[in-house]
Amino acid sequence: MPTETINSPADLELERAGFYWRARGDLRALSSRALDEAGFANAFSTRAGGVSPFPENDLNLAGFDEDAAENIHENRRRFLSLLEGDWKLEACWQVHGTQVRVARSTEEPAPDAVGESERCDALTTDLRRVLLGVKTADCVPVLLGDAPTGACAAVHAGWRGTSRSIVARALERMKDEYGTRAQDVVASVGPAALSCCYEVGAEVCEVFKENFAAGADSLFTPTRDGHALVDLHEANRRQLVAAGVRAENITLAPLCTMCRTDLFFSYRREKKVHGRTGRLLGVVGRR
Repeated sequence: MPTETINSPADLELERAGFYWRARGDLRALSSRALDEAGFANAFSTRAGGVSPFPENDLNLAGFDEDAAENIHENRRRFLSLLEGDWKLEACWQVHGTQVRVARSTEEPAPDAVGESERCDALTTDLRRVLLGVKTADCVPVLLGDAPTGACAAVHAGWRGTSRSIVARALERMKDEYGTRAQDVVASVGPAALSCCYEVGAEVCEVFKENFAAGADSLFTPTRDGHALVDLHEANRRQLVAAGVRAENITLAPLCTMCRTDLFFSYRREKKVHGRTGRLLGVVGRR
């Protein structure tokens, strides 16, 4: 397995948080040690080492309407080369909803060339050598692994999905399909727009207050009138704990996509400047 030596305070912070870098040449991806140890290949991509003009040599892994299909497929090939063995990638057309799709067979048709036609925001399976992937560029990617059953899930949790508890819905689907017990689950929450940068308006605050009930106010730090910074990492952590996942089995990557555009794509930082932005992938699969 290609790994990168820890050589900076930031890398030491990642190590303490339970993560490490996979690296080969310019390619880098963040992985969770806990998911590895539970038997699940996993990675959160970064932006370097690809062929896309975002602005150049970027590892854009989705967005077929803004990048050439051949670029995306080559970038995906490079990204998956960081994981040992052969894998089938399952992704979806994300719609900021709460639908959870089950990947039941490796013989299912491959995602189409224009960008995964199945609409959902979370995927689950217990199949071996199938990588479930969710696309992000500020939203929160959450990867789940259940060693006793071999089931895993990948969840796309933007503010809409988070406010509607999509991680809890994914756990419920894993329970229904595979008999997963939440207390056995390892959860890894990947790089996203963090509470230092992710400002939302009053309408988003109100949605959280309606759906989170007690404690919603503590997720927000007021900024200007009618606006606040929201902590989606913490919101998803709380939902995982409330659903029965042990707090010690949850790891949070201490990397903000809005702060670190040298490492990650950020819709909020880049879309208004360049008119487009690339997409990252968070993937998990049973070995």
